[in-house]
Amino acid sequence: MANRGRTGFIVAFLAPATILYLFFVAWPLLQAFRLSLFRWRGVSAKQTFVGFENFQKLSQDEIFFTALKNNLWMMAASFVALFTLGMLVAFALQGSGKGSAALRSVVLFPQVISLVVVAILWMFLYNPSYGLLTQGLKAMGVQGFLEPLGNRKQALPAVWMAFVWYALGFYAMLFSAGLKGIPEEISEAAELDGSTGIHRFLKITWPLLWSVKKVAAVYVVVNVMNMFALVYLMTQGGPDRSTEVMLTYLYEQAFKNSQFGYATALAVANFLVAMALAGTMMLVFRKNPETSR
Repeated sequence: MANRGRTGFIVAFLAPATILYLFFVAWPLLQAFRLSLFRWRGVSAKQTFVGFENFQKLSQDEIFFTALKNNLWMMAASFVALFTLGMLVAFALQGSGKGSAALRSVVLFPQVISLVVVAILWMFLYNPSYGLLTQGLKAMGVQGFLEPLGNRKQALPAVWMAFVWYALGFYAMLFSAGLKGIPEEISEAAELDGSTGIHRFLKITWPLLWSVKKVAAVYVVVNVMNMFALVYLMTQGGPDRSTEVMLTYLYEQAFKNSQFGYATALAVANFLVAMALAGTMMLVFRKNPETSR
């Protein structure tokens, strides 16, 4: 009877969340897969079943592959920047003085403002006439980065810099929490053994951040594959598709070209790529050095 009552309690406790998940996540996802098999303009109830025609078209779409390549480039660059800078800032945040508190406020500031504000702020910084960044570079005699959002080769790195600035605080706090979670006795033992500096970081600290690295890696994949607002507000995918990402191309197909069936196929492709990459990250960080599994 006790086990039956416990089971009933668990079912009653999980049922509301499960129902909400099925209604707001699982059902729309299934609907997206269904709509990707239809030709639909989105302005009428008429839907023409075309099977995998949308996906066949997708496999021959050069703009789709350009967008995917841009997503993957930003993901790889973000891994390097956010893991490196996030870890450095996390170490700086370990202190308890006023300097650490001030740094914490600075790195977390982008997280408390709207992404729209972030985009506008960086557009001002990049403005070739009065932008602080471009004018500062001009004052230093640098002439090659004075109109980044209008330059095909510089636009994507420029948007990526804005994204890293926006996301850094989250990853810094994530790594900071991981560092605080390392038992003090391990750090003390390492210090007694004479392990210091980079050796201590590589052999002790970095392996013990296993669970944090796993979460951070998956978040990088999810955040980059879901990137839309920042790119659309700053460049709308231009110039000449140089900053096009999967979701900006999806938006164009759905709301500018009225190709909702094809746009849904793009959404499905984006979902599958994100799931595959997130699964890869889970496999890469599957071994927990704390339990040797």
